[in-house]
Amino acid sequence: MREVFITGIGLTPVGEHWELSLASLSARAMLAAKRDAGGLQPQALYVGNFLAYSASSQANLGTKLAENAGLGHVETLTAEAGEASGAVALRLAYLAVSSGYIDAALVVAVEKYTDMVGAGLEAAAAQSVDADFEAAYGQTPSGQAALLARRYLEEHGLAREALAGLPLLSHANAVHNPNAMYRRAIDLDAYRRAPVTEDPLNLYDAAPPADGAAALMLVSENMLEKNSQIWAVRVAASSVAIDTLSPHDRADPLAFDSAGLSAREALAGAGLAWEEIDLFEVWDAFSIYGLLSIEACGLAPRGQAPHWLAEQDHSLAGGLPLLTMGGNKARGYPLGAAGLYQAAEAALQLRALAGDCQVPGAKTAIIQALGGPAATAITHILARA
Repeated sequence: MREVFITGIGLTPVGEHWELSLASLSARAMLAAKRDAGGLQPQALYVGNFLAYSASSQANLGTKLAENAGLGHVETLTAEAGEASGAVALRLAYLAVSSGYIDAALVVAVEKYTDMVGAGLEAAAAQSVDADFEAAYGQTPSGQAALLARRYLEEHGLAREALAGLPLLSHANAVHNPNAMYRRAIDLDAYRRAPVTEDPLNLYDAAPPADGAAALMLVSENMLEKNSQIWAVRVAASSVAIDTLSPHDRADPLAFDSAGLSAREALAGAGLAWEEIDLFEVWDAFSIYGLLSIEACGLAPRGQAPHWLAEQDHSLAGGLPLLTMGGNKARGYPLGAAGLYQAAEAALQLRALAGDCQVPGAKTAIIQALGGPAATAITHILARA
């Protein structure tokens, strides 16, 4: 297996892009990544998306996006793993380059949430839960997260504000992220006053679905030398693990086993321990998912993630910074594109280009995306080249 490097990064601001089509939004990120990589032409395009077929009435995305961005007759492939689709597309590109099949791959992940309005949109988003035993009875991703949060709080004797740690951190870090939707810090009083949306979750416990596109150019070590890229970031490891689609089929619904397994495999593949990681982009589609992931990864004992967050410094200058550019909650949550936003933001950190969101001296980063309640978990480790 060859080493793989990220040489180009392209991001669009996350928000409601009513004026842009799915293809146009994608092209902005793709062309920015190409420019950042010195104009390199990819040999293949890997696309990550969750809702285009339902929300935008568009399938065959690879051809559509490649044509619109002027990529010519490149090989294209679209990946889907619910909300983790962007992370899966990154893994496919990584495998293609590391195997020697190609030397340069462009990855783009896009979501155009505003292409649909009304009740159909919630039904579309519910496609990541079990259609036969959950969605058919009205279950939604947020309802599922609320059930897990209620069980977590009751099982461990915690008050509702135990969920507040990650939302407060994400909003503090998003203040200086130019691509974030919500660039304003909140305090615990603001969290307490927020309206409850699905008990026990309140407005700050759920990431806001939105539009966005992110793109990365991946190249082999041979291509890296040929292009003399100074700011390359190495993809040190990639791992995928799955669990049952629905938590009700697990022995313990609060055990995000796939998140822990994926993280352990990635760390082993990179030859690193948690003590050697400089930042962690944990999955905070819902605050409870972030807490359960932290515990599954072995960073805190069961039921202790809220205390772990409160007792240690996880700010940009802390021991293990989290959600360094706002995470899904404050940056905004472009669903199937969110996993690639994580990778692009981590790459900016390792290139020391994160501006006022910069983690001092960052050399390694671990990013993890979840499809559903850890039904799929994809972990990547990035390192400064």
